[in-house]
Order: sequence, then structure tokens, then C-alpha cells
Amino acid sequence: MPIPHAPRQNHILAALPEEIYERLLPHLEHVSMPLGDVLYESGIQMRHIYFPINSIVSLLYVMENGASAEIAIVGNEGFVGISLFMGGESALNRAVVQSSGEAYRLPGRILKDEFERGGPLQHLFLRYTQALLTQMAQTAACNRHHTLDQQFCRWLLLSIDRLPSNELVMTQELIANMLGVRREGVTEAAGNVQKAGLISYQRGHITVLDRTGLEARVCECYAVVKKEFDRLLPDKTAR
Repeated sequence: MPIPHAPRQNHILAALPEEIYERLLPHLEHVSMPLGDVLYESGIQMRHIYFPINSIVSLLYVMENGASAEIAIVGNEGFVGISLFMGGESALNRAVVQSSGEAYRLPGRILKDEFERGGPLQHLFLRYTQALLTQMAQTAACNRHHTLDQQFCRWLLLSIDRLPSNELVMTQELIANMLGVRREGVTEAAGNVQKAGLISYQRGHITVLDRTGLEARVCECYAVVKKEFDRLLPDKTAR
């Protein structure tokens, strides 16, 4: 029997005090998150905030010529839509589903009303925003200074941390779009990691075989991001 989905499978929702959670619960809508689905584009007014439970959303910066690069990923540790309560309300980047699954979404007006009350929700959301900004900054530095092999390992570990298993369905073309590199580069990087016995990669299915080995191979960027999430967010949201 499949495990029934519930909002508190998202760690941010799970960390909310019961009183606040009960106020939000009637407005939370369960939604499917198919692979490749675009939640919003840059410049579009945002109407919902999304809380993934077993899916991953990639935040991408898109250039004028259509080229893109991932600036952060969001899974069950967080939510998509910080612009809704930071004052902008329009998206600064594209949000696309990187790993299919489920999520809950909340209307923006409900979220803003609750955020403006202050208190635990506001504090939690601001701490998550700081952690997300750390991930964005570290991703930019990693893409500039570290090898593609290291970037691939960082991306893979961050993704697996946000999934209930050690398996990920992802084509080389999509990985290349996420990392902002040519597909041939991803082929080589994935091949190197597979030859080292750390992953199995066949027909778009990636299985992590040796997590310890991946952590030894990855650059310091993964640990920096993970440490900041663990520092800023409650135990329920730490992996």
C-alpha cells in the first residue's frame, strides 16, 4: 500500500506550532508535481507558495538567449516562493520540477496574512530564506571555481538529501540544463563517478551506491550549505 501523503511530510510545515498549522491546513491544496512542470517563470506574479513533500524543484536563472543554470534546489526541507513575503511578489527566476512527486500549495494572500502576524512562522520563514540564499551564493562560487565532477557530486548529494530514497530519475540533458554545461560534460562527469563505483547510472536512473565516497569526492560547497541549513532550521527540518 502506498504511504498516504500529508502536509507535515514537508519539514517547514512540520516545524510550525500547532495553532499556526491548524490555521493554514484548510487552505493547503495537494498538487501533483510532474517532471519538467514549470511552476512559474521570471517576472510572473506569484499566486501560491509550494511545499514539496517528495518532489524537488529547481530554481533556474534564464539568460536572454535561453541558456539557463540552476541557482538552488528545494525539496521537503523548504518551500518555493520567498518573493511572496519578501515584498516583490513577482518571480526572479524560473521554478521547474526536477524530480516528480507531490506537494502542497498555499494561496499567497493566506501566507502573507500569516507572515504579517509576526511570531514563529515569520521567524522560521526568514531563517529558511537565509539558508536558501546561502545555497544560492555557494552554488555561484562552486560553478566558478570547482570541477564539473565536484559540481555533479554536490548537485547529486543535495538532491538525494531531499528525497525519500537514494534513487533519482534525471536525463543527462536535464542535468546539463541544471548545471549550465554541455551534455557531453555531464556524460563525462557521471561516467567518472560511476567508474569510481559511487553511483549506478542507466537510462536516466541514478542510484547512489556509496554516499560516503560521494561526500569524500565532493567539494566543500556541499558541507557549507548543509551546515547552514542545519544551523538555521529546527531539528525537524534537518537531514
